[in-house]
Amino acid sequence: MRRTVLEQFPAGDPRGSWPAEEFARARRDEGVPAEVVMDLDSDAFLVVIPQQAGEFRR
Repeated sequence: MRRTVLEQFPAGDPRGSWPAEEFARARRDEGVPAEVVMDLDSDAFLVVIPQQAGEFRR
């Protein structure tokens, strides 16, 4: 599954994943299926949305 990253938040933030969760919740309130995942390589929380089949971004 491909995903589109909407925003990135540093994992070292004193509030942890809360800023990412708040951002994702705001997107979900707008109807965007956003979720938070951890990217270990960049040590960051990513807010992502699934890329629909047939949707292609360059």
